[in-house]
Amino acid sequence: MNALLFGDPNASLRWRAAVELDDASEDDDDVKAWRVELDGSDDIRALLARLAAAHDDPRAAGYLLCQLTHLGYRGPALADAVEAMFAHQQADGSWPVWNADYRPQPIRRRRGQAPSELPRAESYRFVTNQTVVPLRGIATAGFATDPRAERSYDWLIDQRLNDGSWTGSHKADLGLDGRSSNEDPDYRKLNPGEGCRSATTGAVACLALHPERSRSEAARIGVAHLLAQNIRRAASLGWEVSRLVGLERASGVFTFYVTHDLAFVLDLASRCGFSPEDRRLNELVSYLESARGPYGLWEHPVHPQLSRWLTFDIECSLRRLADGDWISSDDAVGRVPPQRARRRY
Repeated sequence: MNALLFGDPNASLRWRAAVELDDASEDDDDVKAWRVELDGSDDIRALLARLAAAHDDPRAAGYLLCQLTHLGYRGPALADAVEAMFAHQQADGSWPVWNADYRPQPIRRRRGQAPSELPRAESYRFVTNQTVVPLRGIATAGFATDPRAERSYDWLIDQRLNDGSWTGSHKADLGLDGRSSNEDPDYRKLNPGEGCRSATTGAVACLALHPERSRSEAARIGVAHLLAQNIRRAASLGWEVSRLVGLERASGVFTFYVTHDLAFVLDLASRCGFSPEDRRLNELVSYLESARGPYGLWEHPVHPQLSRWLTFDIECSLRRLADGDWISSDDAVGRVPPQRARRRY
């Protein structure tokens, strides 16, 4: 199967497959040649140009960092972008509710009246994905343990609901019981669960990249929520990989992670130390194995050219599972350990 990956025209995939799946040394002649080809590729140059133009938009910059690191880029532009993103960080560790990419329109009045000067954004205390997307980019670039990033992680942990999930936003006080006063809509609500599937996926994606928090109970309960969704949509398999390599557009605010991609859920579970013996994870792996093609590849339902990237992603996740040892109990979804009282907003 690795031979099929080494035959891909994309130097980034060849380099990553050799280093991460074949355990090749970076001194290997082929690996060094692919590294040079990777660094000078049109894909990397295009992403770096977009990153330079996104210095005032932390959310856009955050996902561009995810794309660059997914392709294997290691250059100095990563650190420069991270510093620019931290310049927009708020004192509590979060990022502002709205940015240049998304601003709600002013509230409309009755006919004959002028629009309100105050946009609907004024009613939001925070929007979870406006922080998790920048934080994931910072973490994947290698800065998860920077004190400023740690402050963002602390903010993220503080926003958990009582069942260990995250809501998409808050418009009013949380209340002393930690429940959202504004329910997330059904199309992105966890089932079962109190929170938002999109926000919970994004929060776990950040925690999964931290060297210590990835094995925390917060991360694992978040993954357990995603595994409990029991959504099997073949058309969504590989959605996150397709965005990382640029075949699908990364868009949406509340819906940024709303697509339930089983390959991405497996990736998160493998990074958070789940054991392959976990019941729900075992069912997911069995389902994915049943979808593997006759040549050992997972075919992408929309982009056939992405099949090798998708196969690489799943194979890396399956390999990481060998080091996992955590098995969730049936009541893992729906409980969190005792927490301090929630602050009021």
